[in-house]
Amino acid sequence: MSEHSRRTFLAASAGAAAVTGLAATPAPAAEDRNGAIRRFRVNVPQRDLDDLHKRLAMTKWPSRETVTDRDQGVQLDAMRSLVQYWQTRYDWRKLEAKLNALPQFITTIDGLDIHFLHVRSPHADALPMIITHGWPGSILEMLKVIGPLTDPTKHGGSAADAFHLVIPSMPGYGFSGKPTGTGWNPDRMARAWQTLMARLGYQHYVSQGGDWGSVVSDVLAKQKPPGLLGIHVNMPATVPPEIARILQAGDPPPAGLAPDELAAFTKMNALYTRGSGYAGMMVTRPQTLGYSLADSPVGLAAWMYDKFADWTYSGGVPERSLTRDEMLDDISLYWLTGTANSASQLYYENNANNFNAVSIDVPAAITVFPGEIYQVPRSWAERAYHNLVYYNKVDRGGHFAAWEEPALFTSEVRAAFRFLRH
Repeated sequence: MSEHSRRTFLAASAGAAAVTGLAATPAPAAEDRNGAIRRFRVNVPQRDLDDLHKRLAMTKWPSRETVTDRDQGVQLDAMRSLVQYWQTRYDWRKLEAKLNALPQFITTIDGLDIHFLHVRSPHADALPMIITHGWPGSILEMLKVIGPLTDPTKHGGSAADAFHLVIPSMPGYGFSGKPTGTGWNPDRMARAWQTLMARLGYQHYVSQGGDWGSVVSDVLAKQKPPGLLGIHVNMPATVPPEIARILQAGDPPPAGLAPDELAAFTKMNALYTRGSGYAGMMVTRPQTLGYSLADSPVGLAAWMYDKFADWTYSGGVPERSLTRDEMLDDISLYWLTGTANSASQLYYENNANNFNAVSIDVPAAITVFPGEIYQVPRSWAERAYHNLVYYNKVDRGGHFAAWEEPALFTSEVRAAFRFLRH
């Protein structure tokens, strides 16, 4: 998408005034300094939707896989079915309406526009929380938990469980700006989140995340800003150094591992040997990959659907965990904002192993979902998170926890931070 087209998403004004019109110029540096916050609405030009449908109709399909399972990737029949639905039945405007019913904003931090949802609870004593999404996800992962977390009395909870929510789009993702230079790594992002929370007037808050959101929450905890009270992560970084070395070398597991540790080792070994090709490409050649993802909506859909199949708790059939509309909302968001390439560049910025153990002293909570990339043993969690205040294994849900199991995710987040409310 061109910069001109990207601007047509914006309807901006200073403060919280009502907004009319479509076009807006990028915020000048002065707005970065004075912390202006501008309202935001989504309005994709119809020509972009028409172009998408034309491209879908002109798809040049690959030959069929030569195996009977997903071993070679997304199967042809599955992708043909998804694309047919995308072309004939999917309605992007429904998602637009859903997003525009929520309070959306743009603010410029460190020279880059940051898009975010800011949903305040009706309960005055609510705990502020910033939630960070991951890849190939977006803020859309969180839509089903906004109501239960901000207004718990309407969703089976009590006023004491309420949160004020700040849900930003990471740089290069969704409606946030695309970095034009290097340096937007998790450390810089976490510092930007500090600025954002301060700009919104929150003196104390907690952080939650999965996938990249876990990485950002971990980094935020390492930075120890005065206002951070604790974190909750559902993809914690706990692989001990001695285990990481063995995995890197491709050696067999060491003797003496407990059953849950051996299971975690086996899952991580499978990721290293068969499941990390996607990351290797984004870490080393995001720009080369971008030419395909930016030009072919079906190529982008297959790239993302493959991870939905791998990482949902669905046995490789993501439609068991997410609806087609939900997956296509996310895929369409990447396509229509032209962010497949800029999102991939985050891997280039941070080519560390995000599963290796951190060393964090801030109060931390962990929920282990059975469909996550690996299931963290408590013994490993306690070594990495030195002030582990909550650890729980649940029986359903995967990598996209809030998206797949919103009620369970809500319950876990409430429980994780309940210790702060006494």
